[in-house]
Amino acid sequence: MEDYPEELRTPPVTLISLVGCPDLHSLISTHLHSEQPPINTLALPDFSKISIMARSPAKTLGPSFGGILKRDWLLKHRTKVPAVVAALFSSHHISGDPAQWLQVCTDLENLKTITRRRNIKLVLVVVQSSTLDELSEDRMIALRKRAEVESKHVIIFNNATDLSQSLNRLGSTFAELANTYYRDEGRRFRTHIEKKTSNSIELNVRYCFKKGFGSRWSYLIWDCLFPVAVYAEFRRDWVEALRFYEDAYYTLREMIGTSTRLPVVQRLVEIKSVGEQLHFKISTLLLHGGKLIEAVTWFRRHNASYSRLTGAPEVMFLHCEWMSRQFLAFAELLETSSGSSQSMSSVGIGIADGAITEWEYRPAYYYQLAAQYLKDKRSCLELALSMLETATELEDDAGSVVPSVYVGQFARLLEQGAELVMQPLSDEDYIRYTLAEGKRFKDSFEIVALFKRSCELFSNHKAHRMVAYCRYKMAREYFSAGDFSNAKQLFDSVSSLYRQEGWADMLWEVLEYLRECTRSSSLKDFIEYSLEMAALPTSSGLDVQSSQRPTIYDEVIAIARGESDCFSVTEDHPVHLEIDLVSPLRVVLLASVAFHEPSVKPGASTMISVSLLSQLPRTLEIDQLEIQFNQSECNFSVANAASAAGSDACHRGLWVETAPALALPPNRWLRLTYCVKPGHSGKLECLSVVARIGSYFKICCRAESPASLNDLTLRKFEGLESYPTLNPALTFSGQKAIQVEEVDPLVDLNLGASGPALVGEVFVVPVTVASKGHCIYGGELKVNLVDSRGGSLVSARESEPFSMENSHVEIIGIAEPEPKDDPQSQTGSTSGIKKVQQVFGLISVPFLNNGDLWSCKFELKWHRPKPIMLYVSLSYSPQGSDESSTVKLHVHRSLHIEGKTSIVISHQLMQPFCQAPLLPSRRMKPPVPDSSQLVTLPLTQRSILTVGAKNCSELPLRLLSLSIEAEADADTDDVGGSCLVQHGGEIKDAPLLTAGEEFKKVFAVIPEEVNSTKHRIGTVCLRWERVNVGSGTTASPEGVLTKYKLPDVSAEMPPLVVSLECPPHAILGHPFMYYMRIQNQTELLQEIRFSLVDSQSFLLSGSHDDTVFVLPRSEHILRYKLVPLASGSQQLPRVTVTAVRYSAGFQPPVASSSVFVFPSRPNFQLAQTENTRIMESVASK
Repeated sequence: MEDYPEELRTPPVTLISLVGCPDLHSLISTHLHSEQPPINTLALPDFSKISIMARSPAKTLGPSFGGILKRDWLLKHRTKVPAVVAALFSSHHISGDPAQWLQVCTDLENLKTITRRRNIKLVLVVVQSSTLDELSEDRMIALRKRAEVESKHVIIFNNATDLSQSLNRLGSTFAELANTYYRDEGRRFRTHIEKKTSNSIELNVRYCFKKGFGSRWSYLIWDCLFPVAVYAEFRRDWVEALRFYEDAYYTLREMIGTSTRLPVVQRLVEIKSVGEQLHFKISTLLLHGGKLIEAVTWFRRHNASYSRLTGAPEVMFLHCEWMSRQFLAFAELLETSSGSSQSMSSVGIGIADGAITEWEYRPAYYYQLAAQYLKDKRSCLELALSMLETATELEDDAGSVVPSVYVGQFARLLEQGAELVMQPLSDEDYIRYTLAEGKRFKDSFEIVALFKRSCELFSNHKAHRMVAYCRYKMAREYFSAGDFSNAKQLFDSVSSLYRQEGWADMLWEVLEYLRECTRSSSLKDFIEYSLEMAALPTSSGLDVQSSQRPTIYDEVIAIARGESDCFSVTEDHPVHLEIDLVSPLRVVLLASVAFHEPSVKPGASTMISVSLLSQLPRTLEIDQLEIQFNQSECNFSVANAASAAGSDACHRGLWVETAPALALPPNRWLRLTYCVKPGHSGKLECLSVVARIGSYFKICCRAESPASLNDLTLRKFEGLESYPTLNPALTFSGQKAIQVEEVDPLVDLNLGASGPALVGEVFVVPVTVASKGHCIYGGELKVNLVDSRGGSLVSARESEPFSMENSHVEIIGIAEPEPKDDPQSQTGSTSGIKKVQQVFGLISVPFLNNGDLWSCKFELKWHRPKPIMLYVSLSYSPQGSDESSTVKLHVHRSLHIEGKTSIVISHQLMQPFCQAPLLPSRRMKPPVPDSSQLVTLPLTQRSILTVGAKNCSELPLRLLSLSIEAEADADTDDVGGSCLVQHGGEIKDAPLLTAGEEFKKVFAVIPEEVNSTKHRIGTVCLRWERVNVGSGTTASPEGVLTKYKLPDVSAEMPPLVVSLECPPHAILGHPFMYYMRIQNQTELLQEIRFSLVDSQSFLLSGSHDDTVFVLPRSEHILRYKLVPLASGSQQLPRVTVTAVRYSAGFQPPVASSSVFVFPSRPNFQLAQTENTRIMESVASK
């Protein structure tokens, strides 16, 4: 769209003129520009400049044929003819002396004379610089009458106080008068045309064009600062504007062939130029109005209407150029308009004949056709120039031709004395001018740019075939311009798609260009493209390809053998081609390799079949073949006995075979079968087959298995005459790789451990290596720990780096046997490699003769219960050699070990029997089971701690010791702790715990007074050992230590402590004393209420219900004397004690308020008993 004038591309804006008071022009213009819609201003500093708005007489530089539309008509109505003129007068001049008033009247009369001729609206603006300025009412009435304007069009502009209000009034008045002006001008043109009796079609076109411009505003591409006479377009009547543009377009179309005012060629050019502008306006209105379907339909109609108006054959290039501009402009409109963004689902694309296709809604389609028409224009121009006899005189004739006054017309500018004269051109002169202009401009760059833009848009829509087509056109343009580098890059991208699609004929054309692009730059690329062309399948009916394929093949072979006269492969410039599984050169040479056996022993021979296939047009003579394997010692070479070319295989140490002939007929397999003897175990795979033609040309073809052989893309439907191998079964199952088995090791590897491993103990796995026929050289013993359930051996609960604490199981060491007196054995054991990691261990095995034994022990330790698989691998060499290629034999063993928990430690805190301290914090916030809340103990009071150890394994365990050790404070390093723990004595005679049995021990805990909210008790340390130490374990004098950290507790001073005292048993009819001791440990007087409930089993003496006061730091004892009335276990009278200050009551539990009554005095005899597994009592203070 850049070729169109700016006044056609940019939307129009209302133009008003400001005359007088130049100091206010900037202020008023800024305000008008901010209005919606904006208003442009034509500022004239004084009234002497108003002549630029006057209608000037038409000036002609010579004879003219007349025209349809003047070239500067739009520009003039945008920049020189305002819709409203605002005359600004100062209040001092209006109310001043008679001379000033006379000057005002004179300026106003001159301005009225100009505005009346163009029907321009007039506004009077009286400027007051301050509120003190007085205006004469008589002068104001006289001024309005002289200007012949309504009173509302006389505006008092107060620059001091009411500036914003004055500006708003100015803006609204200008907008109203401008709209009236454009409406009146439209009506005037319509009335003027209706009164005309002339049937001039040109006049109708002018009328429709002007009226069309007067019927639309905002969405048109008119954007200039000073558009003026664009009549009703500012009224935003889009329907009327579109209708008049279409009327003008159809009227213009009727002029073709009916007017003889201009020569035929120039007349058609003028009509097309005006029609192009009308079509541009119509398309813009439709697209910016969101009517995408209508816009595309209109373009198709426009294209069909003018596509056959080619004109004279010698100016056919002008028609192609004009068509290219139509497609380019519409493509840019589609790309920039909002209407083209709607989805295809809302468009309603038809599928019938003549219906709009999907791509007609895409700008890429039009960019591509614009480039194609530009190519056609260049071809027609070259043809026209070739037919011109006096082509050298074009430049001289074109220098004096300039655009005429009318759109689409040109004239010759001549000097006649001191004047310039425009002389009309004849068709012959015009044709010579256009040929000179066409010769001066180069279209290649613009063609490439259009195809490139189309390619980008097609790529956004994933239209890969259209992208390839556009790149092909771009590459041809680069090729024609001699830019072979860019052409080759684009041709390569196009050829890759053509290969995938199997388009052989189109690929042939691309390869022809690629050969020419690389002929003088890259010999290797030239040979590759030539071989691919020679191997392409020939389409039926294309005799050219059939004749050229052998010629191309002969040319390449001559270059490869150094027989070409132009350029050849030499020692200084060898050529090595690589053909992999996706290379397009697979049609040139295809190598299929198959082993006859799935596996083989080292040193044993196996058969291998090498099959070659070529699609070249003639038999390919190969001088030498080299088959390469991943084991280089298996590489061998096949020499052609009939070839005179020398072989360097012997110099490189390769095994050489000789074949009578190595000739590959077209489309037939060449089969070769040879023996291969692998040297060591592992995977033996054929990597590639290298074919040598001549001395310095090689083709390295990646080996393929017959079972996985893929079809050639361009020959999917062409069957071969035979299979790759003579055995069809081998064709469908043969592989290019074979497994070379290991030699059976004659070494025994034994793992001596058995039974489960317990958490915390050192579990020993004895490993024995016994030679049963092989000597062991360079032996290495590896051990790996793997989770048998597929998980990780590291706990996922820890986020810190690896440590012992966050691993389930680890290898802690490797124990080697003691060195023997044999010097060789000592050397082997002390100089070996030894590495230990978390789950991996490595130790070197010394030299062992046949029949020798060697053993070691791997020490494992479980930190958490985890079943594992222990994998032990022995690798050794049966022959003593330092070479890296020595065969290594491997022996593997595995052992499943179940890691289990040995002992589970538990604890329980409780108060002494028949004693209850009052803890206010526990009363305010009762403890919640299974929560992180700390247990609260009475400060300086004894509490009972019971520690239990339960055997959770299936093995009997012996307890060695059970104690509680204090732990250091992390801040003060104090190891004394904050709780005093009293042990109940050592464990006697190491008790035995069977499976599921539990041992308990009692401790006394007394929290000490420290400045801390938490009190630490310590860590339980339990030492144990297995009863029967078997294989897989190690007996230690210290045993296995299991630790259990006791949770922290909180402590507080109890204000009251209640204790019950009574004998352990009673005798029927014998009285005994029952005491309740209440201790006050505070500095306050405590009020205690108590009550006693009688029991039918006892006679009771003592107070039943009373209130007592306990002095500070003292105690009060309630005494009761009871006489049992019944024998057996009897419930004592229930006593309830309530502390009034703390609103806390105490009632002894049932277990502590019962006593056993004997019917008579019992006779107890103490016996000596063994220390059994009973709960130990706490030692007395």
